[in-house]
Amino acid sequence: MAKKKKTEEIKHDDLNPNAHILGAGIVQPQRITDTLETNYMPYAMSVILSRAIPEIDGFKPSHRKLLYTMYNMGLINGARIKSANIVGRTMQLNPHGDAAIYETMVRLTRGNEALLHPFVDSKGNFGKAYSKNMAYAASRYTEAKLDKICNELFRDIDKDTVDFVPNYDNSMMEPTLFPVTFPTVLVNNNTGIAVGMASNICSFNLNEICETTIALLKNPDHDISETLLAPDFSGGGILLYDKEKIDEIYKTGRGSVRVRSKYAYDKKSNCIDITEIPPSTTVEAIIDKIIELSKGGKLKEISDVRDETDKSGLKITIDLKRGVDADALMLKLFKKTPLEDPTSCNFNILIAGVPKVMGVGEILEEWLGFRTECIKRRTAFNLGKAKDRLHLLLGLQKILLDIDKAIKIVRETEEEAEVVPNLMIGFGIDEIQAEYVAEIKLRHLNREYILKRLEDIEELKKTIEDMEDILRSRARIKNIIISELKDVMKKYGKERKTVIDYDYAEDGEDKDDAVPDYPVRLFYTHDGYFKKITPQSLRMSGAHKLKENDFITLELDSTNAAELLFFSDKCQTYKSRVSDFEDSKTSLLGDYIPTKLEFDQGENSMYMAVTTDYKGYMLFFFENGKVAKVDMKSYATKTNRKKLINAYSDKSPLVAAYYITDDSEFVIKSTSGRLLLFNSGAIASKTTKNTQGVAVMTLKKGHRVASVVNYKEDMFVKPQRYRTKTLPSAGATLAADDSGEQLTF
Repeated sequence: MAKKKKTEEIKHDDLNPNAHILGAGIVQPQRITDTLETNYMPYAMSVILSRAIPEIDGFKPSHRKLLYTMYNMGLINGARIKSANIVGRTMQLNPHGDAAIYETMVRLTRGNEALLHPFVDSKGNFGKAYSKNMAYAASRYTEAKLDKICNELFRDIDKDTVDFVPNYDNSMMEPTLFPVTFPTVLVNNNTGIAVGMASNICSFNLNEICETTIALLKNPDHDISETLLAPDFSGGGILLYDKEKIDEIYKTGRGSVRVRSKYAYDKKSNCIDITEIPPSTTVEAIIDKIIELSKGGKLKEISDVRDETDKSGLKITIDLKRGVDADALMLKLFKKTPLEDPTSCNFNILIAGVPKVMGVGEILEEWLGFRTECIKRRTAFNLGKAKDRLHLLLGLQKILLDIDKAIKIVRETEEEAEVVPNLMIGFGIDEIQAEYVAEIKLRHLNREYILKRLEDIEELKKTIEDMEDILRSRARIKNIIISELKDVMKKYGKERKTVIDYDYAEDGEDKDDAVPDYPVRLFYTHDGYFKKITPQSLRMSGAHKLKENDFITLELDSTNAAELLFFSDKCQTYKSRVSDFEDSKTSLLGDYIPTKLEFDQGENSMYMAVTTDYKGYMLFFFENGKVAKVDMKSYATKTNRKKLINAYSDKSPLVAAYYITDDSEFVIKSTSGRLLLFNSGAIASKTTKNTQGVAVMTLKKGHRVASVVNYKEDMFVKPQRYRTKTLPSAGATLAADDSGEQLTF
């Protein structure tokens, strides 16, 4: 037995080579929070700080490494070279694969059309930002060099304007930022997704950004929207201007703008040519959506759609059927397809290694601080060089006193190492000056050469004094920044590509889709039931089916294209269209409005108004004797809002509501039995929906308005009895000869 056991133990050790390690194979419990902190947090911070979020110079590390490599290769003034060569050299700074580096380059090129001001001058197929199918060619087939605007990225980079750090293997140095001379961070769009945060910076016109920066330098309280009109995109399009949204983006750095495609109608070919699209979509996404809607029967006006993009630029062609209104169709397409699309903004930027979401003003303030520091460092660098030069020339000036003595010292010195010390002793100069004098060529030991060098002393002293003044004066630094910005505008400024449409809401943006229009008769009951019946169906029908104790309160002729406003007992209005309801019959109850329009819990419908043009007024009669006359246009909305709050005043219970297109007369009855014949023209209209109104009927204590009806001819024998010259009025009691059957409330 013992021998068998020993054999088993040996086999066990052979199967588990780590059996001799203490604790091997034992699962140790570990807190998930510790694992996240130890393993995941370093990765998350790396993505945020070193990959996805741009810094104040407008670049991510991948962009900066690529462009700096191209700068070192002499591609800012030289000829284009193969992209594969650039990618290979960039790998000295960027340890990622060649595919990632080349993809970064593609987006920065002129050929890709992703940026307002491309940084790479390209030759070959670099794809298009507006198309998923137009892929870029391999790096061995394309060529590139830096664009001229890159001069503004690298200006004075060798004058200690920015910090340099070792690359990943300590073999060379690279800049932490570029000393950009204009706010590139807002001139070119930039998108990045980090861990738990993202950045999406839209582009602005270079001239507008520079003008805004100059204006903020001159006046920190400058209104940014006066000079910075709106975002400007490389693909053009039409920006639908909404001041509230633009101001929100400028203030908070978050928000969105809607961009609409630009199109032209070719009457001869009966087709629409779309030449510019929003930056957030692609040609393929637009065409796919149009095809989907056409197959679903929602776009019957289109016979064909195709991509005709070529070397001349983007072009989507939509063939129309005969008799189709092109503009009306485009309004429909804007609402149903990405031909009109929102572009989100999230101005998340790394400031001193910390991600921060900022508005435009705050970003420009940070950039001005960064640029000010660059100018100070450049000036300090130049000042140091000038002082060193002056120091050498002052030593040379002493030599001028006796050139022969200098020659004699050099000639009589036996050892070369003693030349500099002997010159220091002979002329009372320091080692640096003596070294400079000792290195002067024999041909330069003439009075003309030395006098010319000494002429530089006075000029250097003035230059040094000027640079020291710059370092002391913030005003002078501001002027330098302004001068540089104006120079950038002059060299690289362009007209806006994206057109701003300030009146888009009035041009029919939110017009309803075309609906069949035909005459209908509308019925609305006291309990909130609604019916839409065609005249033909009405002629063939019998009596209306109604709920017990319900009755029709409103009956009128209208059209299927009219709009409906349902006023509830909670001071709210629910908007709908006649076309939203199916044709009904008198034998049916109809649609219950609170359910159909999803009223709030316990909310009931009180009155229905029907309109096609929002002309006229809404009259609200309250128990306290006041009447509110509200302009009907106050209920018109630019968007398809279904619910409006504060539709009328809640200060007193509502007795009745009427929609009138022209002023008319009403009879108001109080609980005391008094009647007042009132003309709505006696009070002025208001645009505020929840206005309390004006006092029309004075009431005795404990009484209130009981009912209101439209006045009809022959309702009273002597109507003047109930009229009054001034308001408010208590009205009059019912006369004996007016108590007949013709008067009903």
